[in-house]
Amino acid sequence: MDRRILDELVRDGRMSVRTLAERVHVSRTNAYARVERLLRDGVVTGFRAQVAPEPAGLGTSAYIALTIEQNTWREVSAELAQVRYVEHVALLGGEHDVLALVRAPDNATLRDVVLERVQAIAGVLSTRTWLVFREFDGAESPWQ
Repeated sequence: MDRRILDELVRDGRMSVRTLAERVHVSRTNAYARVERLLRDGVVTGFRAQVAPEPAGLGTSAYIALTIEQNTWREVSAELAQVRYVEHVALLGGEHDVLALVRAPDNATLRDVVLERVQAIAGVLSTRTWLVFREFDGAESPWQ
């Protein structure tokens, strides 16, 4: 039942509890209690609008892989979180230590983010940038 509720909320996080209850075939009270529990347990972390980057003026996207000094991930993470246009950061195991998704208005801004902001962070040893040409969600994602 929780999986069905999550599927519906991912499709439309603005739907009323009444509509949600109707779609998953439970009472409004049951649907409300389950959504509250999913929020309380941290399964659902919030509701927000999904913004398409290009129409919103962020036409250049890139993944930036960082290699960092050992034991600086806390400081590097804190600094990356403050860099404008960094949308997402993941700490990795493997060839690179950090992967950041950057969405910028244009290539010049992307260049400044990488060369002036990210590479200036103490603990960053090197970066590698991959431009994103097109994005899409997987058809078999559990939340699509």
